[in-house]
Amino acid sequence: MIDDLVSFQNTKCDCGHQNPVGTVLCEACGKPLAEEDLKSQEVLEMRYDGMARRSQRSNPNIIDRIWNFFSSVKIAVYMIIFTLVGSMLGSIFPQESTFLNIDPSTYYPDTYGTAGIIYYKLGLSHTYESWWFVSLLVMIGASLVICSLDRVLPLYKALSKQKIRKHIQFLTRQKVVLQTPIEGDPEAWVQNVVAPLKKRGYRVHTEGSALLAEKYRFSRWGPYVLHIGLIIFLLAVLARGLPGLHMDQHMAFPEGEIKHITNTSLYLKNEKFIVEYYTEDDLPDEFKGKGKILPKLFQTQAVLYECTSECNDVTKEPVLKEVERHNIQVNDALNYKGLKAYQFDYDVTPILRSITPTLIDKTTGKEYGNFKLDIKNPERKYEVGDYTLELKEKYMDFGLNDQGVPVTLSPDPKAPAFLFLIKGPGLPTEGVQYFYFPKQIDKERFQQNQINTKLGGQNYSFELDVKGMENVDFAMSTSYLNIRVDKAMPFIWVGAAIVMLGLVMGFYWQHRRIWLRIDDGLLTLGAHTNKNWFGIRREVCTVLQKVNLEVDEKSLENGGNQA
Repeated sequence: MIDDLVSFQNTKCDCGHQNPVGTVLCEACGKPLAEEDLKSQEVLEMRYDGMARRSQRSNPNIIDRIWNFFSSVKIAVYMIIFTLVGSMLGSIFPQESTFLNIDPSTYYPDTYGTAGIIYYKLGLSHTYESWWFVSLLVMIGASLVICSLDRVLPLYKALSKQKIRKHIQFLTRQKVVLQTPIEGDPEAWVQNVVAPLKKRGYRVHTEGSALLAEKYRFSRWGPYVLHIGLIIFLLAVLARGLPGLHMDQHMAFPEGEIKHITNTSLYLKNEKFIVEYYTEDDLPDEFKGKGKILPKLFQTQAVLYECTSECNDVTKEPVLKEVERHNIQVNDALNYKGLKAYQFDYDVTPILRSITPTLIDKTTGKEYGNFKLDIKNPERKYEVGDYTLELKEKYMDFGLNDQGVPVTLSPDPKAPAFLFLIKGPGLPTEGVQYFYFPKQIDKERFQQNQINTKLGGQNYSFELDVKGMENVDFAMSTSYLNIRVDKAMPFIWVGAAIVMLGLVMGFYWQHRRIWLRIDDGLLTLGAHTNKNWFGIRREVCTVLQKVNLEVDEKSLENGGNQA
């Protein structure tokens, strides 16, 4: 209680104004409050006009300590340095997100050796999505907010409540100072200097024989406008990690298929894919006679659908409504409500879409019937004559792991395989397992007959066979599209524009203030600016010349006297 009273008494100025604890210069008259400052003749620190800041509290609590940590410019610089170092480390090798369909655990060691192993193990292969990098960005954002609030509020208070008549010591300890005797009526002299100041763009306020002239105050808010822009920019960058705000994926669309775009209610159909090649005569000279085949045009005739019902029910077909049609070419994307589909690549290798095999008894040659097997979306059960085929497992890209267990190597139907359980007359009650590879090359490569001999034993007498190419449906080409959604990008541009506005405000204008007072025929003038001291000195001399007072510019430097 006693300490509070002492602080209360120590911050009261001679002019009668009670200042908050931590105030360096009186908010009313500008007189230095500390005893050591009263005795000093050094130029005053005018960064916040001597106003108290929260980060300068003498007895901070836990919240104040957190506030002080984030309001420190030194800490902010360290965080920026750490972020820059992290960004540099993340750019040593390509990030995982720049590749398509790779296994990073094998790619980095195979490509970069020991350095790649270390790079991957340290998690630097996904630096920009890592928790520590995102945490640094969040901390920089918090520092920007707290630094700005800690400084802008005192500055606003100081500039919005400026007093016209300032203490003599406040004026004589500015960097630009003039003290000289004048003749005549003080108030009339002050009124005579108003017009030249206004002509120079100053807003002038007078109080008897005292004057305050000010211009370009808005430039003081430049750094804080820049901070606002950076905060919006950082928030927008971080928001890209939220579901629905950002997507950047590459998807394959076989010709004639409707495919769901993940994390959306949209479906896209590659209705037809067109590719045209340069003729030998049209080829550039450097490619002629070299057997080069260069695409002249590749285009996806795309139809975009939106799901209207049964969207999340995997047991039912979704109800789709056409919302957009566009012929997608390079640099000519399909655009619908922020979703863009860019032509990325293509493949004219036919892809097996469906097949209609016939169930045959190998020993007698008897055919029991056929069924249509959709490669990507097969049914769980098929009735073929007196027999039932239950689908137990599906492998889009069949392979074996290190333990010899069947696995799917990728989601693309490169080597499709199906494990059926056949039940019916002449078979055990539990049925017989049967492995089926639709492609002949896969049957031979993975030895389908040997697998089924082991699975079925003496009951292995059935076979699935395709009778003619009319029972095979191919997608003749595949279009690869880059699907992008970036709803945060407009905010990134807004943040960048605000940053530029703040830079322009701070660099191209300077906040200038001129105070003067006349006491018993003695003119005392002090001037301050946040940059370009030579400019304000020259401006003060020009204004004084208009009232017939010749002054040498150099004599105004920090307490120069004009006799």
